[in-house]
Amino acid sequence: MLVFLIHVRDPQFYALPAKTRAKNGRIRVMGFPPIGIMSLSSVLKRSGHECVMFDQAHPETPNEFIIEEIKRRKPALVGLSFLSTTSYPYAKILARQIRAADTTVKLAFGGVFASLNAGLVKLQCPEVDFVCRGDGEQLLLDLLDRLDDPQEVGGVTWAKDGKVINNPNRTMERHLDQWPFPDRESLELDFVESMPLDVPAVLSMERFTTMQTSRGCPWPCVFCDIPIFNEGKWRARSAQHVVDELKYLEANGYGSVYFVDDHFLLQPKRIDAICKGIIDAKLTIQWGIEGRVDSVAQHLFPAMAQAHCRTVMFGIESGSQKILDRLQKEQTLAEVETAVRNAKKAGIEIVHGFFTVGNPDETVEDMQKTFDFASKLPLDTFGFNRLCVYRGTPLWQEYIKRGLVSDAKDWYKYFKCSEIDPTCLPGAVINSVRQEGLKKLFIYKLTRYPIQTFKLLRRFLRFMPFRDVAYLIIKPFLGQKKGATKAEVLSRAVEHAEMKDAAAQLTQLSDELLHSVLEESKAERQRIQQEAEGSRELPMVNSR
Repeated sequence: MLVFLIHVRDPQFYALPAKTRAKNGRIRVMGFPPIGIMSLSSVLKRSGHECVMFDQAHPETPNEFIIEEIKRRKPALVGLSFLSTTSYPYAKILARQIRAADTTVKLAFGGVFASLNAGLVKLQCPEVDFVCRGDGEQLLLDLLDRLDDPQEVGGVTWAKDGKVINNPNRTMERHLDQWPFPDRESLELDFVESMPLDVPAVLSMERFTTMQTSRGCPWPCVFCDIPIFNEGKWRARSAQHVVDELKYLEANGYGSVYFVDDHFLLQPKRIDAICKGIIDAKLTIQWGIEGRVDSVAQHLFPAMAQAHCRTVMFGIESGSQKILDRLQKEQTLAEVETAVRNAKKAGIEIVHGFFTVGNPDETVEDMQKTFDFASKLPLDTFGFNRLCVYRGTPLWQEYIKRGLVSDAKDWYKYFKCSEIDPTCLPGAVINSVRQEGLKKLFIYKLTRYPIQTFKLLRRFLRFMPFRDVAYLIIKPFLGQKKGATKAEVLSRAVEHAEMKDAAAQLTQLSDELLHSVLEESKAERQRIQQEAEGSRELPMVNSR
């Protein structure tokens, strides 16, 4: 059978100008490749099916092109994959456009948000025939065998005679080595590695991709839905299978890879075996990971650095122990400091810290503690994002009990906590404290860690125009821009770093207004892309 798989994104990616195309002639995009549909494509092809992939990041395959291809080639199934609440509005609109163009093609949704809200999604978007829950590899194969009668396909939500049916959950697959490597070559895009900063910083122009070596995280952070999606389990591929894929990637010209594991640093013996396998194979591909600061695998940081692990990202969240406890991080400030220093001492080139602001019960003093704490850590890069709440997390359940959200009315929405939780600081106060904190943090880094800062900026300058690097440094000192209308903010937020703050508003728009905003956004994106083609080596764009 012919299957189309579409990766639906918040439209926040830009293709790089034509003069920076990859050596193979492909357009290059800053951001993460759609590993979900790539993994499913390889599974389908191994089973004898034909698969065509589309990524909304690709400027030469807009939605209009995809719809025309569906009308021309008549696939048996079109799957729309998306991760989050903020992507759901775009998935809905695309699904309705596809259904209007072809009344017979089978449509399916998949991804974390769809899995956690399957029945509600099916009711709100009846144009979609199937909502697929959980791991998609075997589910998709089974579904293709039973497109006309899916009642025996575990993990599928569908409708019969006007009634939504939730088939039983599938048993969670633990043997991940059985699946082939993702089909990275069939999608006519190459990706550029960049840091998740307000002004994305390019790390390398080498061919870049992502890998998933494990799935899940068992820790109960209140803002995270990963434990629920993975039933509180952590599953991993074998070390040899991971090394084999790294060999394959290096042989195919990839220079860097990022592991999108929820928590890579969980099993020391496996990490050690991966590092030894890389070293023994004399691989040079660089890689990065995310992990918790309380990992018992920190003694392996030197081995990871020797095996070309370049980037380690920690979810630090706060410099106030009170707030860490409120978020149920189950970590201490001492553990944070130890982990960051151990990583830098081991020779990890880039250590990044994720922080949240606008947390429940957070005071101005707590926020100031966070920036003071970040200043003292030998972090290379850092990000401070407003905490948001969405369905499927423990914090959402708490907000239901407190009457702050309605599970019936708000399930598909995405709220900044500061907009609905009276225990949070007001948004204006959060922005003011964050701006002042970033100023002090940048000054501290430039004066107390000049060598470390210089090395990082030197790496950025290899691949970015000087003015973009300069903007990265001075942005905290520029203050807030004024004068944009709400419509302008909504439209341009789809393209720029304000996307994170505007996401809550976008998910709450009616479909009709959202469609209008997207049309404005599309025109704005085309205008800025044309300017970037004519005036920049690399545009400033969101990276994740």
